[in-house]
Amino acid sequence: MPVKHNFDYKSPIYLFNRDLQTIIPALFRKVSGINYKRERITTPDLDFLDLDWSLVNQDKELVILSHGLEGDSKRSYILGMVRALNRANKNVIAWNYRGCSGEINQNYKFYHSGFTPDLELVIEHCVKKGYSKINLIGFSVGGNIILKYLGETGVKNNVIQKAVVFSVPCHLQSTSDQLARFRSKIYMRRFIKSLSKKIRAKALKMPDKYDCTPLGGIKNFAEFDNIYTAPMHGYKDAIEYWTSNSSLYFIQHIRIPTLIVMAKNDPFLSPECFPYQEAANNPLVLLEVTQTGGHCGFYAPNPDGTYWSEHKALEFLYQ
Repeated sequence: MPVKHNFDYKSPIYLFNRDLQTIIPALFRKVSGINYKRERITTPDLDFLDLDWSLVNQDKELVILSHGLEGDSKRSYILGMVRALNRANKNVIAWNYRGCSGEINQNYKFYHSGFTPDLELVIEHCVKKGYSKINLIGFSVGGNIILKYLGETGVKNNVIQKAVVFSVPCHLQSTSDQLARFRSKIYMRRFIKSLSKKIRAKALKMPDKYDCTPLGGIKNFAEFDNIYTAPMHGYKDAIEYWTSNSSLYFIQHIRIPTLIVMAKNDPFLSPECFPYQEAANNPLVLLEVTQTGGHCGFYAPNPDGTYWSEHKALEFLYQ
């Protein structure tokens, strides 16, 4: 589908650079009025996933939300989307990746940027509950997981209707390189600190499987993924892990209407992350690129508190 360059969306003038457009919404947005009902399900390998439901009707239509790296169902970008969907009378489930729900998971593995089996399990669980029409929305790594899942499975059933993803690191290796640069140090430090904390927590449960010695010297994703993520999930090194899980290579196989929204000034994303050719070659995939918005920002001062990204998702899914 032809790529759309969106010049209609503009970040507020006081958010005058990509970092402010990323950080201010993430740190200072407050979303109230969401009352989740948590459900815990067991995975085939006897681990668990925590699912947070926000239901507003008895319809068998549902939206499944997937958060970003080291996020969870209580992040403001998730809560904002839940609120917008609920206001539109849509049922929502926001699921937490392994180790992201406030309790460290049970197994040696936790999650990674392209780990699709757990998303598939959540979808199957919702189908078993009777939901017959499901839409998917993902942010950042959550978007990468969704695009990869859709490309892997094609149309496995008629349940998944559409998907919308925002700020997707479609090419994981170049994203890693981008975040390793000096200008992105603030973001990289935050991610490594959070991931290292989880490794230490898991080492307390499984001291024979985790060596925390290297943690003090890890400064970027290349080091973390080589030492922990890749071997934990059966990859020989970070390069194999990144190559195997970059959604860029799966977009051509997507078989449902899918909207990919990216900001040109996203501080996390390299030029390789923007799937211009892949979208142009797939009539079901629309890539919409804004000039500003940062990473999962897309702030617009609407009176009802909704963000531009939330209006965009609703528009694509239901109009």
